[in-house]
Amino acid sequence: MSYTYLPLTQSQAEEIAYEWTYEGDFAFYDMPNDQDDLAEFLDPDQRTEHYYAVMDETKLIGFFVFEPGQNSLELALGMRPDLTGQGNGPAFLKSGLAFAIQKYQPRYIELAVATFNERAIRLYAKSGFEPVERFQQETNGGSYEFVKMRLHTGIMK
Repeated sequence: MSYTYLPLTQSQAEEIAYEWTYEGDFAFYDMPNDQDDLAEFLDPDQRTEHYYAVMDETKLIGFFVFEPGQNSLELALGMRPDLTGQGNGPAFLKSGLAFAIQKYQPRYIELAVATFNERAIRLYAKSGFEPVERFQQETNGGSYEFVKMRLHTGIMK
């Protein structure tokens, strides 16, 4: 697949929010489960220019959110549910990281992932991310354990 990154449109945000549903434990990531995240995702003023649709030709296959900090970049991402668990993750993540590094030039990239999502944690670790902290976060009507992971990009600022 060859990926193109475009600013996330309102219709794409609505498609992701209302039509993307995940199976089993991964339903945790369905957008309506966290009303605060859903409101931010759907509000163009809150969404900002850091939200990108990932396209494969004309098909929406995922999204990335890049929140720049000083020498750092916070990353969030999602892949269309029917594409998960099929070996698409490494290329999708590699492409997103390359885009982020080229665009933002961060010294390091961080992300947070629910600790139950061992599949994602393995992917991030194989991609060079290292765990730096565990924390509890209130979301989806409960308190869940997350792990923050960090990737050093090798860029010196």
